[in-house]
Amino acid sequence: MKLVKVVALLLGVCFFAVQSLSQAEPVEFTGVDINGNELRLSDYRGKWVLVNYWATWCMPCVKELPELEAFHNKHKEKMAVVLGLNMESIKLEKLRAFVSDKSVTYPIVQVEMTVQTPFGSVFGMPTSFLVNPKGELAAREVGVISAELIENFILRTEDK
Repeated sequence: MKLVKVVALLLGVCFFAVQSLSQAEPVEFTGVDINGNELRLSDYRGKWVLVNYWATWCMPCVKELPELEAFHNKHKEKMAVVLGLNMESIKLEKLRAFVSDKSVTYPIVQVEMTVQTPFGSVFGMPTSFLVNPKGELAAREVGVISAELIENFILRTEDK
């Protein structure tokens, strides 16, 4: 049991570390959120942006929604935001109702299901991409993440 806890701790500390990315050119994304607002990734320059690919039928995705919401609410005014990209065929009204029911307030954009995205490949969900304040890809993670792990990665990156 002790070994399992140590391994879990090490995996948490290594969040994004294995899949840290280095891209010199800013990445761009445009879309319309579920409320009809046009969004551009470049509108968030100066902040970290966690781009999260997810679906309502994906239980790990649903599990991490409260963590992403907490991270977004804590940092949206100064340091970072979350942008949710819903990758499924679902009626907009059902998606809006789901988002409202889960109390998600960060922007949600419905996108087509595809493996290749502007940020990189999505082979499973949830998949999150972290974009630095310059608009460059900094990291990718497949699987559930927490607010604490995102914050720790950003703090370690900013200290360099």
